[in-house]
Amino acid sequence: MYKHILIPIDGSPTADKAIEAGIEFARGARAKVTLFTAVPEYQPPGDAELMARRAISLWDHERISGENAQAILRPAAERLRAAGVECATAYAECNRPHEAIIDAAHSHGCDLILMSSHGRRGLSELWHGSETQAVLKHSEIPTLVYR
Repeated sequence: MYKHILIPIDGSPTADKAIEAGIEFARGARAKVTLFTAVPEYQPPGDAELMARRAISLWDHERISGENAQAILRPAAERLRAAGVECATAYAECNRPHEAIIDAAHSHGCDLILMSSHGRRGLSELWHGSETQAVLKHSEIPTLVYR
């Protein structure tokens, strides 16, 4: 039924649940997987950062972002490949992860998004937001959520 699954991860123990579930689901469906993570966008330095000489250039930010993304994606990809699941990785710089997740699912031709939820409720959800809820609200691609 599903042939290409996007699994968004952020390196958290909660995201690890999606990886484990994704391995089993992809093996059963004989689907390939794209692991995806979003990293923060570049923020131009303010006056205080410039004066304190703590400013990071756009190029350094891109390099560091790529390294951070690979530190999240590489171990997960190795786990999927060791389990016999065809796997690719991708990342984007975006301060709105739910938008990056939906865009990645479209651009990679995924027919399912499989993600975990932190299960936040009440004030915690209001304060931290829910990227999973936002994906469910804005994506027309089927989304399977693991808790």
